[in-house]
Amino acid sequence: MSQQAPPFQLLAITPPAQAAELPLLPPLFAAGLPRLHVRKPGWAAPELAAYVQAVPECYRCRLVLHSHYQLAPALGLGGIHLTEAARRDPATPQVLRRAKGLSVSASLHSLAELRQHRRRYTYVFLSPVFDSISKTDYASRYDLTELPAVLRGLAARPSYRPRVLALGGVAAGNLPLVQQAGFAGAAVLGALWQAPDPLGVWHALQAAAAGG
Repeated sequence: MSQQAPPFQLLAITPPAQAAELPLLPPLFAAGLPRLHVRKPGWAAPELAAYVQAVPECYRCRLVLHSHYQLAPALGLGGIHLTEAARRDPATPQVLRRAKGLSVSASLHSLAELRQHRRRYTYVFLSPVFDSISKTDYASRYDLTELPAVLRGLAARPSYRPRVLALGGVAAGNLPLVQQAGFAGAAVLGALWQAPDPLGVWHALQAAAAGG
């Protein structure tokens, strides 16, 4: 009997530079946001720890850190995310040993990387699938007509079948294209935080992911 595929997964990534989104996090989590990737490049560990501690404790297990990975188990967080630099860092194997019990995800930026990687990540991001909303001059690198065959090929592997999530320019209007391409989910950034009503955008994303 074949296993049913997990449901399409919607995640969010924080804006990189500030913390103005903090008051919006509890209503987003209450509305069903399952995972928030905390990406704050350049922040020192104490700044990041203060940010995490400003999130209600009942939601901290939904946070995934992109840096200062030692904070994740110490503060009861849900996972760590390996950037391209972190994947190449000789210290990463030690980081992964300490992350036992946490989700481990990674960022990939080409179909070659996607096909070649073998580490058993919980899921991976492939980006940019569409032109980025949050970054200027960060245009889509992929032909959506090619991606279904690539993703089906990964899903047919006899052992490790990576869950691949779309990142880059994802919005409610193009989520059907993401699903048709065969992605297991999507991560949103600019469409959420650059909107005047992020909670309304989140509800629109949920509706689009559900097919209506």
